[in-house]
This record gives sequence, structure tokens and C-alpha cells, in this order.
Amino acid sequence: MTRLRISKPVVDLLRDPEGPRDRQVLFGDTVQVAEEKDGWSRVIADKDGYTGWLQTDQLTHDIPATRWIKAPATHAYESANFKSRDLVSLSFGSKIHVLAETDRYLETEWGFVPKVHTAPISDTPHDPVAVAELFLGTPYLWGGNSRFGIDCSGLVQAALLACGIPCPGDSGDQERALGTTLADGSAAQRGDLLFWKGHVAWVSGENLILHANASHMAVVFEPMDQAIERIQAQGDGPITAHKRL
Repeated sequence: MTRLRISKPVVDLLRDPEGPRDRQVLFGDTVQVAEEKDGWSRVIADKDGYTGWLQTDQLTHDIPATRWIKAPATHAYESANFKSRDLVSLSFGSKIHVLAETDRYLETEWGFVPKVHTAPISDTPHDPVAVAELFLGTPYLWGGNSRFGIDCSGLVQAALLACGIPCPGDSGDQERALGTTLADGSAAQRGDLLFWKGHVAWVSGENLILHANASHMAVVFEPMDQAIERIQAQGDGPITAHKRL
């Protein structure tokens, strides 16, 4: 299989050509091309093994990324000047190849990105909850993986991958793969994960969770007891697992 790189800011991974979105990949993500037909490619994402279809022109040759976007989002500008025309927006987690740099900007294929919004590709944060908190207020988007739209499992994955912790893309797979299951009634602590059928949330503090959810249509903090009661009342059942990383 051929390894290529995502060449657009955010790209949907579709179930079938022209089908529904299952997940997303970001600028600089690398994929293995498993099949091509009629301008479409079925790819396997290197970051998590997720498989889906995208348009072939959303791929380009693979070049090594040298930095990644650590801010919630950033702009690439026409020149090394924040008053110049912005050309594109890039989400947290996007990977860039630096062509040249000034004191404050990095020149990339998209334009000039503020250096302060980036980190060396080898730098990883250590607190996934702090990373997830960067997405506070992000609109809820089913299958979303970016600052422009994200869902519950996308929020968990973005935080863990940024911290160098492997993480599947869907909440069911995350429940099976991540952490250690705690006994019912165990006290929750920051960094734990709570799972429901089809949903996952970060524990961010005492009686407080952080999650992307369709009730608020955003990434929000919510009292844990209130969320448990609300989710049960809306017919989505009780917590299915309490996991500690």
C-alpha cells in the first residue's frame, strides 16, 4: 500500500464513496491507500487504523511533519504579518512541514503560521484532560475530530493522541481498549473516563465531567450526577464502564 498525506485542513472519512461520515482526518495525517476507484480512495489512517473513503484529490505525497498545531486552532497567513490575508484555518492536532521561519512565523505550504501556536513534532503534553479542555465550546459534530466540530469519542481521541497515548476512534472501541475498569462505586478522579452505550466523557474534577454531547451540541462541563441522571432519563442507560488510564 502507498502512504500519502492529508492535504486539506479537515477531511471526512466516509463509509462509502458519497456515503455518511464516520470520522475525520486532519491536515498532515498520514494514511495508507488500500483501494482507488473513480476519483475516490479507501484509506487506513495511520493514527488509529480507521478505514474510510475520501476523495483522492484530498491526498498528496508524504513529507515528514516537523511541528504540530498545539493551539485550539490557528490561521495560515499570506505573509509573516497577522494583518495580511488569512488563507486557511488549521485545527489543533494538524501537522505541518516548515519550509522556513522568522522570529514569529513559520512558512508552510499553506502560508505563514504563528510559531506560538505550534510545537516540535516530538513534544507531547502530559495531561489529556487539559488538552480536552482546549475544545471547550467546540460545536458538536457526529464523527468530528477537529476544533471546528467534534464528538464525544473524537474529544477523547484528540486528547490522548496529543499525549502520545494510542486511542481508537469510536467510543465502543475506546471502552474495550483504554485503561483499567474500576469497580462500581469507585470514587472518580480527574483523568478517568466514563462510558455509556455510545458515549464517553472525561472526569475533569470533583463531580464534574467534560464531554461533547448532542444535548448541549457542544463540548461542555457538566455536573457528573446531573449528566448521569439526564442520560438515564433520555433512554441511553446507565454508565457501562468507569476506566482509569
